[in-house]
Amino acid sequence: MTISDETDYAPGDVVVVPFPYSDQFAEKRRPALVVSNAKVQSQGYVWVVMITSARHSRLANDLEIDDLARAGLPSPSIVRPVKVANIEPARILRRAGRLNSRQAAVVFDAVKSFIGR
Repeated sequence: MTISDETDYAPGDVVVVPFPYSDQFAEKRRPALVVSNAKVQSQGYVWVVMITSARHSRLANDLEIDDLARAGLPSPSIVRPVKVANIEPARILRRAGRLNSRQAAVVFDAVKSFIGR
């Protein structure tokens, strides 16, 4: 598994990572959306949320990705903001693309809605 030489990832970047399953000790290589900022990365981590095929059953806050080409995705996909992973930047395999700023803001708001009170 080749790891990316890049070290700076911005909120809204679509990256390919070994994303952990929530119900078993395994992971699957898949696209994910960077949701953390430079403060998190300065501590040696990146927060990402799952991107999965649009054919999977939907959860309440899933967001269908409008511009697949810009996101670097080959088929209809959704962002699943409820599934968050905390990874080290060295685990990111590559940058695939970016979400447009409007869609990224919707995802960031959804993630914030799950934190705290």
